[in-house]
Amino acid sequence: MAPAATRLVIFDCDGVLVDSEPIALGVLAEFLGAAGVEIDAAGVAQRFLGRSLASVREQVRDEFDLEIDEAFVSRMRDVLYARFRSDLRAIAGIPDLLAGFEAAGIAWCVASSSQKERVELCLRATDLLDRFAPHIFSATMVSRGKPAPDLFLHAARTMGYPSEECLVIEDSPAGIEAARAAGMRVIAFTGGSHTGFAEYRAALDQLAPDARFDAMADLLQFVVPVRRPKDNPDA
Repeated sequence: MAPAATRLVIFDCDGVLVDSEPIALGVLAEFLGAAGVEIDAAGVAQRFLGRSLASVREQVRDEFDLEIDEAFVSRMRDVLYARFRSDLRAIAGIPDLLAGFEAAGIAWCVASSSQKERVELCLRATDLLDRFAPHIFSATMVSRGKPAPDLFLHAARTMGYPSEECLVIEDSPAGIEAARAAGMRVIAFTGGSHTGFAEYRAALDQLAPDARFDAMADLLQFVVPVRRPKDNPDA
């Protein structure tokens, strides 16, 4: 039986819509290092890429015996947001892609592990907020973040589409796991500047997303079927 046509595309934000992961992972590594945790950028990416703050705090506590308190989070967030405002860039090709979705009658939204405030800041800083608001969903809206399916299910339910009509665009293993658990097809975007880590690529290989792509211009072919002219009976 052929899969249902895609009617809703659910985008992750960090590393998919905006090239924020190198900035975010770098800031996290800096703050963990200052707190006595010896970990490099690859180690941070392997452990925390695509995960909610609650999940990061839990893993840091369990693995490194470090409690990330509100003061730590507040200081880190101030540095992170300042760097987003000055350095953040959008992934190339998003406006043209969304224009193609609009022409084909396909809906879209954002479902991110980050706080809604951070997602809106990232989209505003890259001139994308007007193209996604108000359809922005955050892990703070559900009880469990990625890799649990709750966020994607919440986004689909709110937007009014069943799981089988949704396609998730993710860059992280946790996000791919979440989409699978939600019963949705998932495509891995590997065009962000954080995707060169060997461990990251190996994790994607193990999860076997439905497809991979490196440029947003290529996504339309996975979402909008190519319409070929009918055979000419007189030819």
